[in-house]
Amino acid sequence: MPLIDTHAHLYLSEFQSDRHEMVRNAINSGVEKMLLPNIDSLSIEGMLALCKDFPGVCFPMMGLHPCSVKENFPDEMAIVKENLFGGDFIAVGEIGIDLYWDKSFLSQQIKAFEMQIEFGLEKNLPIVIHARESFSEIFTVLNQYKNSGLKGVFHSFTGGLAEVEEIKKFDFYFGINGIVTFKNSGLAKIVQEIPLNRIVLETDSPYLSPVPKRGVRNESAHVRFVNDFLAALLAVSPDQMAEITSQNATTLFNLK
Repeated sequence: MPLIDTHAHLYLSEFQSDRHEMVRNAINSGVEKMLLPNIDSLSIEGMLALCKDFPGVCFPMMGLHPCSVKENFPDEMAIVKENLFGGDFIAVGEIGIDLYWDKSFLSQQIKAFEMQIEFGLEKNLPIVIHARESFSEIFTVLNQYKNSGLKGVFHSFTGGLAEVEEIKKFDFYFGINGIVTFKNSGLAKIVQEIPLNRIVLETDSPYLSPVPKRGVRNESAHVRFVNDFLAALLAVSPDQMAEITSQNATTLFNLK
């Protein structure tokens, strides 16, 4: 039952003491691929080093996280562009708009989001969208790109039925992680309205550990708990869920 963790920040300091052991544990647990979204210029070196250490297992993305969009974002965007067009990446990510912590850089976030969408289209790569209290703003941007061939995934999807219906208008997938296992999230009910051929699994490690691992550091091996929860929820076998979601991820990210 091979699994793919489509979103994991395995290069962060939370894994400093056991990074390679953690990756090997995930592999031994049946997670055959782990996809690593970038954050900003400070995370690139560690991300690429881990992908070099585990070729064919860890795959890098390139992008500027919306929470890293500040006054210096043109400098950060130049670094993203240089790396993206000079290297081998599976997606542009993670990008988007986040209005949860700080709304003061909204205009800059929108500009960075639009620029990176253009990068994705030029490179024919999917985009990985971070949306936190920003669906309206993100849809306003995406509506400019209808019929452009733009594809991607809403990472850590936490929207409602209205957002599901809006996303269905685009060539996008839904990244589902440990949040779906939280009783108070309400996400389990929403997921039942998402086509199974549009779901990909993720952990967002080291964050959002699923039940029964809440309260501890999340890691890629825990994607199995998300898989098994969704299988029971959607009345398919765990093997079927793993096969379908892994094929979805392979298709979206053009994984070899």
